[in-house]
Amino acid sequence: MARNIEIKVRIPSVEALLGPALALADGPPEEILQDDTFFACRDGRLKLRVLGDGSGQLIHYRRPDTPGPRQSDYTIFETPAPAALRDALAQALGVTGRVVKRRLLLLCGQTRIHLDRVTGLGDFLELEVVLREGQSAAQGAAIAEGLCARLGLDPDARIAGAYRDLLAAAGTTP
Repeated sequence: MARNIEIKVRIPSVEALLGPALALADGPPEEILQDDTFFACRDGRLKLRVLGDGSGQLIHYRRPDTPGPRQSDYTIFETPAPAALRDALAQALGVTGRVVKRRLLLLCGQTRIHLDRVTGLGDFLELEVVLREGQSAAQGAAIAEGLCARLGLDPDARIAGAYRDLLAAAGTTP
């Protein structure tokens, strides 16, 4: 199972953080359209991500709902037929939510910087420090905290849960 350290922060706008993120990035951003459907899951979260090109990823992950750096353990399964898989999972498990977003992905060393515009929620920055073999969660958290400081992110704007949770709390759904 792969692991990363995540921090999610509400930001004023994607445009406001794009310049500072580009200054840290290894190259230009990649735009990714994502439509995530969440399913009932007894352990962690299970979502089917449909990408703008029509391909999909079934993603299972476990992570605490805390605002600070948090370890996420995840497995990703690629699928060329996400619509059929979504229908089967919806019938078998039930749908618990949906998140639609436009993501700008920038790479900074072992960190994925996501600038997300989430339908019904607004703009966010998410850091994912992909942990290397033998690398501790504390080392990953230090990298994430350093990037937060370099980007000038407000620690009070950190988000504890998932976008799905925020949508549910707001009573909105795409």
